[in-house]
Amino acid sequence: MSQPTQHAEIVIIGAGPSGAVAAALLRKQGRQVLVLERETFPRFSIGESLLPQSMAYIEEAGLLQDVVEAGFQYKNGAAFARGEADATFFDFREKWSKGWGTTYQVQRGAFDKVLADGAARTGAEFRYQQTVLAADLEGETPTLLVKDNASGDEYRVTAKFVLDASGFGRVLPRLLDLETPSNFPVRGAIFTHIEDRIPVGTFDRNKILITTHPEHQDVWFWTIPFSNGHCSLGVVAEPAFLAQYSGTELERLQAIVNEAPNLKKLLANAHWNIPARTITGYSANVKSLYGKHFALLGNAGEFLDPVFSSGVTIALTSASLAAKALGRMLDGETVDWSADYAVPLKRGVDAFRAFVTAWYDGRFQKLIYYKDKNEEVRRMISSILAGYAWDETNPCVRAPERWLAALDAAVSM
Repeated sequence: MSQPTQHAEIVIIGAGPSGAVAAALLRKQGRQVLVLERETFPRFSIGESLLPQSMAYIEEAGLLQDVVEAGFQYKNGAAFARGEADATFFDFREKWSKGWGTTYQVQRGAFDKVLADGAARTGAEFRYQQTVLAADLEGETPTLLVKDNASGDEYRVTAKFVLDASGFGRVLPRLLDLETPSNFPVRGAIFTHIEDRIPVGTFDRNKILITTHPEHQDVWFWTIPFSNGHCSLGVVAEPAFLAQYSGTELERLQAIVNEAPNLKKLLANAHWNIPARTITGYSANVKSLYGKHFALLGNAGEFLDPVFSSGVTIALTSASLAAKALGRMLDGETVDWSADYAVPLKRGVDAFRAFVTAWYDGRFQKLIYYKDKNEEVRRMISSILAGYAWDETNPCVRAPERWLAALDAAVSM
């Protein structure tokens, strides 16, 4: 028995931030958009500390009011700590690049639903509990085989173009054999949400806190405060380090957190009441970000590392670039998906990559914690931490390796 066939002008796989923003942007062009999401929203996800750069794309998609009125935790910067005495702060409003200097720290279940619901109000069709089983994107008519998880029924969808915004699900990379190993070492994370009970006035809830392990520079913790008195808390390290700790995931996380003096003190009264989760080998890459009838957005294409919270910003940048290129293509223009999408997207990703690499090898940490950096250097760093990895007026973006080498030499004198 053959499956029934439906048609949509554009199909987006995944209703997370890149899928929702792409859908809203394409609806502003008047396109017909169908979004297929495997799960039911709201659902849990990490990547909770947004960067100011991402606000420009939320605003561009017409979803800014939805986000502002949702009541998320305001965010204006980042704090870094190593031990109890070694701490430094960056205010994203004091940055090199023009643009937003503030953003939010969000529970992703709620945030992603806010974006998806906002995009649905623009006229995009969202279908939840839909699994894409197969994809034929080589012929003249791109076709997806889809299963409705609720009913068990299967059906086909044809489209003019498919955007894969499936994140860590990486639907098209798996189905089309596009996956390729990341060049980053395998790392893992243990994380949870806790009722932090941090005394008022002892902690700036407007900033993410990144803590370096006092003895292992490649082990670090995130503390992301939310507006409801809870925070997201996690540790990132190579699997061999995490494997030293026994017990439940929550007990392992608590044990490692207690090795950081500042966190042990800060979270002394915390209520650890939610089971912890783990993820290992999250860095990913692909052979190509686009094909004849498709493009990969955000984490479906490449994920670097969570250390600078770049995931959502890269995802939304990809949504904006892809929506523009796709709109022009559907209007009959010739679009070079390499020059108009992949190359500009990778320019910023590669800038982030340089700083992620320098974080783990110690060069960027040395600069972050250096007490005597001048205001110009501080503003350059603040810009990259705020997500402005595409602003090539900033020397640390234009030539990151040269910039890092010069400053590493200067602070080592």
